[in-house]
Amino acid sequence: MRYRSAVAVLAGLATAAALTACGRSAESPGQAQPSSTVAAKATGRITMWAMGTEGELLPAFLKTFEAANPGVKVDVTAVPWDSSYQKFQTAIASGNVPDVAMMPGLPVFKDAFAPVPEAVRTADMYPGAVATGTMGGRLLEVPWYVDVRVLYYRTDLARKAGWDRPPATWDELRRLAGDLRKKAGAKWGIRLPAGMTGSFLSTLWMPWSNGGELMNAGRSAWTLDTPEFAAAYEYLASYFEQGLADANADPAPAAAVKDFLTGATPMLVAGPFVRGAITQSAGDAFTGKYATVPLPAGKSSTSFVGGANLVVFKAAKNPGSAWKLVQWLSEPSTQVAWYRASGDLPAVRSAWQDPALTADPTLAAFAEQLKTAKAPPQLVSFDKVGAAGDSAIERIVKGGTPVADALRQLQQQADGIGVS
Repeated sequence: MRYRSAVAVLAGLATAAALTACGRSAESPGQAQPSSTVAAKATGRITMWAMGTEGELLPAFLKTFEAANPGVKVDVTAVPWDSSYQKFQTAIASGNVPDVAMMPGLPVFKDAFAPVPEAVRTADMYPGAVATGTMGGRLLEVPWYVDVRVLYYRTDLARKAGWDRPPATWDELRRLAGDLRKKAGAKWGIRLPAGMTGSFLSTLWMPWSNGGELMNAGRSAWTLDTPEFAAAYEYLASYFEQGLADANADPAPAAAVKDFLTGATPMLVAGPFVRGAITQSAGDAFTGKYATVPLPAGKSSTSFVGGANLVVFKAAKNPGSAWKLVQWLSEPSTQVAWYRASGDLPAVRSAWQDPALTADPTLAAFAEQLKTAKAPPQLVSFDKVGAAGDSAIERIVKGGTPVADALRQLQQQADGIGVS
């Protein structure tokens, strides 16, 4: 589960190339007639692309699928994250696509994806995860594994500061941040984004938890300067104004983990990958010094959900068998087995009832947070709106721009970018 920074790389590349992909004709070489039928039995050769650790682990993992489908062979190509966007773009343009691929959203390529057949069931998947694969009202990607953000906090230092329970509300979160500084010796109370790449996405839990929405009900316009957004970013700004968060903190994930372990910054909002980084750096013994809990609530506790999905291309050479593979990877028992192999969190709700997940106390918060987590709209233009949002946060936090002015400018930029 090392995709977070890689997804950011892909998002940046997607912005740069969006116009090229969007302008491609429906009859381009990469877009043959769709086939969305699941084969009764997988046969022949299935080609699959996957990035990062997933691409390295899949060949051994898929031996079980091959054994259950005699005569089928899955050829997995491990694609480096930093070249994956160009590789997909070239493959789609030439029509030389794999049958199935791991895909972290990327609506810029949506015209090349075959619609998901009804036989691939998503009813047992978290709604927020399903939203990451829904584009233009159609389900084009099947959630494979999920990433959702929760609050990590140092329980040992919180007790020193007089807290024997996690913060449940926004006000409590800010008070705990102050107490960690004053009573537990922390340099900062919490790590929060200050405007670097990804800040807007990483702070969406605040406007969402305050009743804000990125778009109107008809999804025809952005709604970023509403009172709900303004109050949320006033709340974010208050942490920096009160000296509870560091506006110049090193944005590298490794730095966040280091500051968490030393106690310099004993709270952060992060995804499940931080659990592994903590264990890798400090060992299992450190588990007793921290906890993961759902995000403290404003009007609600609504986090961001992402992850990676699976797609079958319209131009796939073996589409029926490819969908059979996707169907198998979506089964609860397979999702649990993949969690054991990779640490990737299941997108299927019933898989979370398995002892492999319920036995880990640090996972309960993720299971709870997934129930209400949301995904941004799967639009090509969101990449540009998100980048404008990053700049708005930087102007608020580091430039002293009033929140109302920054959001007014952001709304104007988003109106100019449009909805596509």
